[in-house]
Amino acid sequence: MRLRHRILAAGVAGVALVPALAVTALADPGVRAGDTTSPVEKKRVDSVPTPKLAWYKCYEIAECATVRLPLDYDDPKGATTEIAVLRVKARNAKKRIGSLFVNPGGPGGQGTALAYQAGQFLGADVLDRFDVVGFDPRGIGFSSNVACFKSTKDQTLAMAGLNVAFPMGAKEEAAYIKSATAVGKGCSTTGKKLAGAMSTAEAARDMEVLRRSVGDKKLTYLGFSYGTALGQYYANMFPDRLRSVVVDGVLNPVSWAGTPKTAGQILDDRLRSADGAYKALKEILVRCAKAGKEKCQFAQFGDPAKNFDVLAQRLKTKPVDIQGEKVTYADFVGATLGNLYDPSGYLFIDAMATDLWKATSSTSTAAQATAARKALAARIAERRAEVARQKNAAEKVTAKDFPYDNGLDAFSSVVCTDGLHPKKAGNWPAAVAASDKRAPYFGRAWDWGSVQCAGDAWKVRDEDAYTGPFNRRTNAPVLFVGDYYDPATNYDDAVSSSKLLPNSRLLSSNSWGHTAYGTSACVTNAIEGYLVSGTLPPAGKVCVGDVQPFEGDGGPAVATRGPADASAMAAQAGTEARGPKLAPVAVRVPKSILLGTR
Repeated sequence: MRLRHRILAAGVAGVALVPALAVTALADPGVRAGDTTSPVEKKRVDSVPTPKLAWYKCYEIAECATVRLPLDYDDPKGATTEIAVLRVKARNAKKRIGSLFVNPGGPGGQGTALAYQAGQFLGADVLDRFDVVGFDPRGIGFSSNVACFKSTKDQTLAMAGLNVAFPMGAKEEAAYIKSATAVGKGCSTTGKKLAGAMSTAEAARDMEVLRRSVGDKKLTYLGFSYGTALGQYYANMFPDRLRSVVVDGVLNPVSWAGTPKTAGQILDDRLRSADGAYKALKEILVRCAKAGKEKCQFAQFGDPAKNFDVLAQRLKTKPVDIQGEKVTYADFVGATLGNLYDPSGYLFIDAMATDLWKATSSTSTAAQATAARKALAARIAERRAEVARQKNAAEKVTAKDFPYDNGLDAFSSVVCTDGLHPKKAGNWPAAVAASDKRAPYFGRAWDWGSVQCAGDAWKVRDEDAYTGPFNRRTNAPVLFVGDYYDPATNYDDAVSSSKLLPNSRLLSSNSWGHTAYGTSACVTNAIEGYLVSGTLPPAGKVCVGDVQPFEGDGGPAVATRGPADASAMAAQAGTEARGPKLAPVAVRVPKSILLGTR
């Protein structure tokens, strides 16, 4: 598998567009012409003079710039916030099409880091013909940072209750709610000025101004995970300004924002990421059983699905000690979810479950239990080393070495200002328990990630947040890409989102992990084909991922992971946030919030 397939599982004036772009043939003569940017949005963004980006050489292969954009687009001459931008220029200037804006997700991922890593995951034709441009959304990364606490000390003390994969039991739940509430209140007071201006709509407005700044007549965009929300917001706010937009690992924007009818639901009970994760795990365990112990170690103990639950119940009853470190039920579920993000993650899930089974089984001999604990400890150490290696590899662009880590502040400032959330944090435990019955293991893991957004904690709002409509007819199609077994962005959201936009196309992929780009030549070529030439894949096209659990030759699973691993053992890795299957992005948040990022 090529390097970019292993890494992914996540300009100047006078832009020349590809002739005809091949999109005109998609127009249906029986439907209305495309929608246009509303007078309100047009006034907001077009009132801002096109900034001149003062590019300078940075990080050996890139160019960097910063620009000040309105904090409030209703007051374009008022307060501003600084936005960081990075581009890697097209390799073939003569064939250059324009700029490709990219976003890795999060919320909280750095577009600058993703653009810097373009050569590691984008195809030759894309790299030859586009300047790859990434910007850090306001409040995030190299852009002006949101800070919800006055000091690192205040932040550390306030967030003490979040230091679990997710809370189990009344005591942990109470501590978790207390800390999450402190975050919500801090962002609504100390961090209010910027936190109240960080909705996805503001990032879309920033991207529209930046599109003009790099000289592009229309937007070309590739967004992963939460980046699909940004892409869809832009498409609906500026429906006549698209050239080619691809969104992979899709969030339904109506579910993301919520409606008066769904306002009382926890965010993931609308998005159903937990359901997607359970679907993926269940299928892995079914395939494990079919493959047998020759290819799946965990099958040696009997029915894998039944025994996975037995193992989970054992850890609920009593955590296992692994060379001085306790592995809890929440750690186990968190590690499982983290590994579902990678197409090859089933290997580690198999090995981890096997070792934990031996370490917790009363029928294991002392020697077997000891050997299993040592094996698991070695795997934990290996995952830690891999996470550290990724972190070091990304430090050129992403490390800032500031003592204040605003990862959770940034994540929350987008999620909480974008949408509607339940009124009371105290109602979370009962709602989460119900979610966990619907989507075993993962209901808790996903639902706790947004408790800081509860109405009695989070008070600041963005009066200019966009809440729809999300069914505009765009001047060029949006290509939606959905992965059948995505554990973070449920495939159903790709289907439903594509139905919202009249002028769109859905590409499905029978593949594994979070996001589909890079999992097969089929899906990768389809995405790149649309970005470069405007040629859409056929309607109803379904690709098949190169990696299918327990298929092909080989013995029992050996846990080998590529550089796409961004969380490893959730309990042990500590602070690395999960994003799309991309090289690491700078999202550093408490491990409790790892299970709420996309």
